[in-house]
Amino acid sequence: MPDLDHLNNLSESEAIREFLKCCGSRNWAHQLVSRRPFASRDELLDAATKIWWEVDRDDWLEAFRSHPKIGEKKAAAEVSSQAASWSGQEQAAVRDSDGETLDELARLNRLYDAKFGYIFIVCASGKTAPEMLNLLKARIDSNPETEIQIAAGEQAKITEIRLRKLLEEE
Repeated sequence: MPDLDHLNNLSESEAIREFLKCCGSRNWAHQLVSRRPFASRDELLDAATKIWWEVDRDDWLEAFRSHPKIGEKKAAAEVSSQAASWSGQEQAAVRDSDGETLDELARLNRLYDAKFGYIFIVCASGKTAPEMLNLLKARIDSNPETEIQIAAGEQAKITEIRLRKLLEEE
């Protein structure tokens, strides 16, 4: 696969930059780069998932900061133009939402952030704004330990989607 070969042959710093487009945890990206070369797409995806569940909470929080809040365009952390573009595509349905839904998303995002100390993470691909609002309403009452696991699971989904996109673009 030439696309995978390209990723396998990038310099360490170039490969880290590419993987950070998919997940904003530097530790995760460094560990993934150290596992190269990957023999297949599935091997890369499996390694990415395995590493994600081995890194610690601080790494998860770093990754979360690379996403804008649902309904917003800018992440707390600086991200590549590709990652910003992907976030925009993933949240496309929110742009067409009514003002009341957007206001409620913004209000609950603030409450969620105040309660948990990080933004609401959801794999937004294919979801409407009302669907994301319902998920936010359901998850805001979670206990902190349960919620960090749910948020990490959502980040894992986002990462896999973005890795697949990265391979398609290479």
